[in-house]
Amino acid sequence: MSANEQMAAVDGLGFVPYTRPTGTDTAEPLKIGVLISGSGTNLQALIDLIAAGKLNASIELVVSSRPSAKGLQRAERAGIQTLTLSKDVYADPIAADEIIAHELLERGCEYVVMAGYMRKLTPVVLDAFPDHVLNLHPALLPSFKGAHAIQDAWDAGVKVTGVTVHLANEDYDKGPIVAQRAVPVLEDDDIDALEARIHETEHIIYPEVLRAIAEGRMTLDADRKIHIRSVD
Repeated sequence: MSANEQMAAVDGLGFVPYTRPTGTDTAEPLKIGVLISGSGTNLQALIDLIAAGKLNASIELVVSSRPSAKGLQRAERAGIQTLTLSKDVYADPIAADEIIAHELLERGCEYVVMAGYMRKLTPVVLDAFPDHVLNLHPALLPSFKGAHAIQDAWDAGVKVTGVTVHLANEDYDKGPIVAQRAVPVLEDDDIDALEARIHETEHIIYPEVLRAIAEGRMTLDADRKIHIRSVD
């Protein structure tokens, strides 16, 4: 799709917020869209688990904010449709997110999974998928928010950091926490070793959350706190 076609696609779009119908058969794969900007290692972890029959989900679309993102190659090798928007479109974040929301909705995506997506989503996507946008953060929120969480935790000299999965909202890194996993900072660590273990943990916790959602075990209560029921 050219830049002009992308801009034209925005006109007249209407969005119906997604709500998974009560009683949906959890045997049906959870349809997700994955948003990336870089190497796509978390995307690859999901692809591998789905292919191995260990995650009952279907990646309907991968959206990249960068045409050079290696994650696009991972998606294409797996036969997954991809979408990359031009810089001209991204110059208007609302227009870009209208296209993204439209494409995700067109493919029946139930959840939007941010996996190293280095752009803040506008209310266009958030309102199209209310409480159905997941983000992965490489620290134990509410500590070390922002794009440099691993470096910030390292510089602070903490002895434990970790990974957080949370629902995305308009406040950066402030949505309801879905799951967390601690990662210790070892005495002989350098920042590269710590970062590698954090990424390994991401590859475990994100699929666990998606598995709980696919199996109908995650709920959001009236106080906007997440509960995940253990496997029976």
